[in-house]
Amino acid sequence: MDIAMQCFWHRGFETTSVRDLADQMGITQTSLYNTFGDKRTLYTRALEHYLTQGNRARIKRVEGLPPTEAIEEFFQGIVEDSIADKARRGCMLVNTGLEIAPHDPEFRKKVAGELAFIEEFFRSHIEAGRTSGAIRPDVSAGELAKMLLSVLLGLRVLARSRPQRAVLEGAVRAALAVMFV
Repeated sequence: MDIAMQCFWHRGFETTSVRDLADQMGITQTSLYNTFGDKRTLYTRALEHYLTQGNRARIKRVEGLPPTEAIEEFFQGIVEDSIADKARRGCMLVNTGLEIAPHDPEFRKKVAGELAFIEEFFRSHIEAGRTSGAIRPDVSAGELAKMLLSVLLGLRVLARSRPQRAVLEGAVRAALAVMFV
């Protein structure tokens, strides 16, 4: 699954052929169809694999930290991953949201659900941070969570063309400065 994920992530859904996938996975096209059904089904599974080891794993790693530290660590991980991505693949979730979701209700629902999950992580940590007095109380937690989600998506897109640490960290710093007391 990791090989299929890498192939789709690098080339996208449309430009990745079944032959590309079979060649990269070291199997025949017939075996690919017999094992996974079709390209779309394999993409769905590859995206799920990506989500499990990406943002979901990152959120799980920072979940026990104090609220502001968890948000900072989440974004620091995004910056580090973006800088390390020499192929400039960006985020497979964002790529899916741009390439497939506008034309496919199932993928639109999948992308929207994952973005809502990330937004909820932000919202819950913002509310917890307010309790400790570390996060400003004058803007709703929901609105701040939406802002952080927007910053995240912007970072993922920005990293494809300007993956410099100063650019990415500057964007994060500015967003957090608006939110933290």
